[in-house]
This record gives sequence, C-alpha cells and structure tokens, in this order.
Amino acid sequence: MALAQLGAGWSPHVERVLAALSPGLPPPDGFLPLACRLLDLTVSWNEKMDLTAAKSTEELVDLTLADAVALFGQGALAAGGAWLDVGSGAGAPGVPLALLEPRVQMTLCEPLQKRVAFLRTVVGTLGVGVRVVRGRSQALPAGSAEVAISRATLPPPEWLTEGARLATREVWVLLAREPPPSLLGWAVRMDVSCEWPLTARRRRLVALVRTPGRDGSTVK
Repeated sequence: MALAQLGAGWSPHVERVLAALSPGLPPPDGFLPLACRLLDLTVSWNEKMDLTAAKSTEELVDLTLADAVALFGQGALAAGGAWLDVGSGAGAPGVPLALLEPRVQMTLCEPLQKRVAFLRTVVGTLGVGVRVVRGRSQALPAGSAEVAISRATLPPPEWLTEGARLATREVWVLLAREPPPSLLGWAVRMDVSCEWPLTARRRRLVALVRTPGRDGSTVK
C-alpha cells in the first residue's frame, strides 16, 4: 500500500514506538504533533523525489523515529551538547533527536541538494533549532561537534574513523546486529540492543568515546 499523509492518524504508531523504546522517559510536550507533521512532510516530498525506501506506514515510522527514541529512552541525550548527523537524508535520526531533546544543538550534513531543500523545509515548518549544511562530511573540519552520529552513510568501520575525526567526545554507530567496529584510542561506552516495535527489525546502537592516555589526556 502506498504511503499516505495521515495527520493525527500517525499518533497511535508514534505512541507505540515511544512506549516500547522509552517507557520510563516521556517525550517533551508537543513532540507528538511535531512527529506527525514530520512524517506527513516526508510522505509529501517522497511523492516528488526519492526520499525514503519505506513502503508502509509502520516502516516509515520506525525508520524515522525508532533509533532516536531508543537513544532518548537510554538517556543518551541528557548531556545535550553539539551533535552532528552525517548523511541526514530524510532527517533521521537528527531531526527526531532534536525534537526529543531541545538542549541538543543539532547540525545535519547532507550532500544532495534536493534533500537539503527538504531538510530546510522541515526545520522551518517544525520550528526546531537545527542547522542544515550541504556537503560531505569530509569537507567539515576536525572537531566539528561533540557527538557525531550517522546511519548507513558509510560502512561501520569507515564511519567510526570519520566520526572520530569529527567528534570531540563521542561517536554513535548504528548497526543491525553485527558487532561494533573498533578503533585505537576509542572504547565502547554504551551498547544498546533493541527491536523496532512496528517492523521487528533488530538494532544495535553503540556509543564509543575517547580513552584516556597514560598521562590522563585523551588518545587522539
């Protein structure tokens, strides 16, 4: 069945994701209607361009929201800080992360102009404090953010290497179920295994942080 704009009809699906992946930590006021609007915008723009591979309502909700909600539910956003989402595409996970935790300073990096136009429309329509940058991550300077995250932009080992260049504090690697990659000077801080509630897709979300050197400094 083709994707359709549902308005408030998205709410039961979004609530299922929240209940499954963040049962003890409710989202901020206003999250639900903003999430529904984000999903409607995605459907609308997908009719004009190749924006998402989702083929069903359930798949689109999981693709758009589930990883972000899982991180929120684990308290991964509590420290706030400057985050960078590389290869944002349809906005996940960066836009939902910013909706879930307004203290996060989110930058979306996307090379394709049509998707950049979509992301800027989303940011303006939702009124969320997110910066959109057109280009590839390789053009960004080292230490561009405290936390770097990406989904399916590069193979996990390549992403960890690039994320380690971009992030000063932490790199998130989003996986299916395979073990996380390793990199000298970085260690796993958080390893979250979960299942997308609407499509039963297994996920493994891993945060790596710089390890301290023998002199107390961080290894670079």
